[in-house]
Amino acid sequence: MKIFIADRNIEGAEEAAKELNKNGQVAWAVQVDVADWDSQRKGFEAAVNKLGHIDYVFPVAGITETSWLPNRPNATVFEKPNLSVFEVNGTGALYTSALAIQQFRRQQPNKYGFRGKIVAVASATAFYYISTLPIYTASKHAVVGFARSFGKYLPEEKITLNAICPNIVRTNISTGEFYQNADARGLLIHVDSLVEAFESLLGASDVSGEAIEILPGNEGHRIKEIPEYTNEKVKESVELTQNRSHRSRKFHEPVET
Repeated sequence: MKIFIADRNIEGAEEAAKELNKNGQVAWAVQVDVADWDSQRKGFEAAVNKLGHIDYVFPVAGITETSWLPNRPNATVFEKPNLSVFEVNGTGALYTSALAIQQFRRQQPNKYGFRGKIVAVASATAFYYISTLPIYTASKHAVVGFARSFGKYLPEEKITLNAICPNIVRTNISTGEFYQNADARGLLIHVDSLVEAFESLLGASDVSGEAIEILPGNEGHRIKEIPEYTNEKVKESVELTQNRSHRSRKFHEPVET
């Protein structure tokens, strides 16, 4: 594979590219702020100009919870909340996916029969609720909702869309003490499980519209079940809405010019 690494931290991206390029040029780095559409567009255009055909796009950028509501008990005015976590984790993933889908629609299917594949990173907080991480949790629910909904439609265009949802994985998003505690209790996921989950969705895989949970320890990964319908009337309501929106799907389809 040839790889474009996009990151706000251009030094880190260049270092990762350098590591991959030890035996020849296979990776490039570009500075991108995923919360900014124009920044993402320029970075994606750079990848298209260099590589031409794009097979896989991975929206993986994420930041941790920050104080989103002003905490000023004596304030006399209403203040705008800080939604930067949602802008990066949620809107940023949608921007990346929008760029990917537009590019895929321009391409002919590859040897596996697909125009392209998107594998976004969400989190186990997309299924479980952490009261102290409301915006982070909301953003990960958004990514899974997007994957489970539009990911069931996109195969009609020879495109797949899925979400990877790790439990606790060691990154720079939290502190060493937290990870040490999780590791001591066998709660850190194994990187092999994460890699295997990604690889299972590449190539000839026709899986789409799924949220893949990465389990703690070395328990691997699984497709997370979708909540059951409360009753038959709820199921019928959902199916009716699905059929109606599918008939009017020109909103999603490419327009010939």
